[in-house]
Amino acid sequence: MSSDTLAKVPTASDVPEPADVPRIVPQRRYGQWTAALVVLALLGFAVNSVLRNQAFQWDVVADYFTSDSVLRGLWLTLWLTAVVMVLGFALGTLLAAFRLSANPVLRAVSWGYVWLFRSIPILVQLLLWFNIGALYPQVFGVKTVNLLSPVAVAIVGLTLHEAAYAAEVVRGGILSVDRGQIEAAQALGLSRWRRWWRIVLPQAMRSIVPPAGNMLIGTLKGTSIVSVIAVNDLLFSTQLIYHRTYQVIPLLMVATLWYAVVTTVLGIGQTYVEKYYARGTENAR
Repeated sequence: MSSDTLAKVPTASDVPEPADVPRIVPQRRYGQWTAALVVLALLGFAVNSVLRNQAFQWDVVADYFTSDSVLRGLWLTLWLTAVVMVLGFALGTLLAAFRLSANPVLRAVSWGYVWLFRSIPILVQLLLWFNIGALYPQVFGVKTVNLLSPVAVAIVGLTLHEAAYAAEVVRGGILSVDRGQIEAAQALGLSRWRRWWRIVLPQAMRSIVPPAGNMLIGTLKGTSIVSVIAVNDLLFSTQLIYHRTYQVIPLLMVATLWYAVVTTVLGIGQTYVEKYYARGTENAR
């Protein structure tokens, strides 16, 4: 076959250019840029006013930020948060199982618990438990005052409160799993435990982790309410100091900064946990 019979491969130079090629002009977003500049200016003004305002007494904040009493209060806050979250989710998981049960009595008990403890403000619950001795002076022959210390009252009140929300989080996560996958696992002869551990739980965690992480951060901040019953947490520790020194603002800033530091660390950890359970999905970024 001669070279003349071969089809000539067109090149870029052979392609005729159109006479008038429309030029793409990026959309001008003057409003967005103006709003961004205004926000940055306001943010800079706010930061400057905070840093230059002598009433904050940043030298006092630095002196008390790592003081022994503040660190002890911080440790109690972290310990209380961990205990409440573990116990709250343990009880909440049980309540979620009741709610998903075929037994109408268990479903009614779970629904009633969630309704009751979500209806009563946490401060009211703590005060009720703190004054439980007025209703039940003795339990099993032991005085209630000796049985429930302020820390025990805080654990009981916060745990019962968190369990109501944890139950709905766990129930929502379980319901998010496609029923067809559970039926397929049953058809393969997998035991109930293996179906729960290998099929339901990994997929349910994708829906459970984000609200559970938010609950953890909310519980950390919510523990500050136990200061009303004289539990020596982070906030109460700073209150004891400024009641003695009358340096209210700098001591409140100490508590604020510690809460900000811990919530930031928890938020970063939540991000990595969410990525772990989002593997294999479009959200795994």
